[in-house]
Amino acid sequence: MCTITFSPRKTGYALAMNRDELLTRPPGLAPTRKIFNGREIICPSEPGGGTWIALNQDRVCFALINWYSVAARVRGDAVSRGNIILTVGAVAGSEAADDLLNSYPLQKTNPFRLIGVFPATNQIVEWQWDLQRLVRKRHRWRMQQWISSGFDEPAARQLRSRTFRAAQKQDSSGNVGWLRSLHRSHLPERGPFSICMHRPDAATVSYTEITVTTRRAEMRYVPCPPCQAI
Repeated sequence: MCTITFSPRKTGYALAMNRDELLTRPPGLAPTRKIFNGREIICPSEPGGGTWIALNQDRVCFALINWYSVAARVRGDAVSRGNIILTVGAVAGSEAADDLLNSYPLQKTNPFRLIGVFPATNQIVEWQWDLQRLVRKRHRWRMQQWISSGFDEPAARQLRSRTFRAAQKQDSSGNVGWLRSLHRSHLPERGPFSICMHRPDAATVSYTEITVTTRRAEMRYVPCPPCQAI
């Protein structure tokens, strides 16, 4: 249950992610810097160590959402999807991510969609795993959104996409203030289908924002629903 919005820039990009979780789940931990194979990433994390989004020293971002539209699930003990970004998060290019994903224990991993943003080549790659095949899709370097929902994914995509398309018509479309406004939106109403999601048993629990230019790369993290803090 998440929403990711990507906004390209002339020299970089901005990306925002709402993380939606059951209210019984332990809260995430604030971003910290980690070293993998001598390379640095920054990411928030689960108490157990996994993560859902990361930014590395090459200004590459990886973000992961669960793929609820695929009904298949791993039989027996599953490998946490939170380890996927820790596995690929330090790489500079999509080909290196391909190699690492192909050696990952995918057969023990439930369905996911992994988005990688590579500013050096203006490349966006999405890897989709459905328990049968790992499919690589390349997206154009343009404003776009990815949506997941464990409540009703088709309806969430339809309604959140409608909010997204309407917001794109605004004069401020694409800037950081616009991203924040979009990710705290309760349209069409405050509930399971709004981008800032609220249900009795689940809600948007954090907001992560990444801004990248040729000179700087920053991650901002808000450990609560964005409607309360941004």
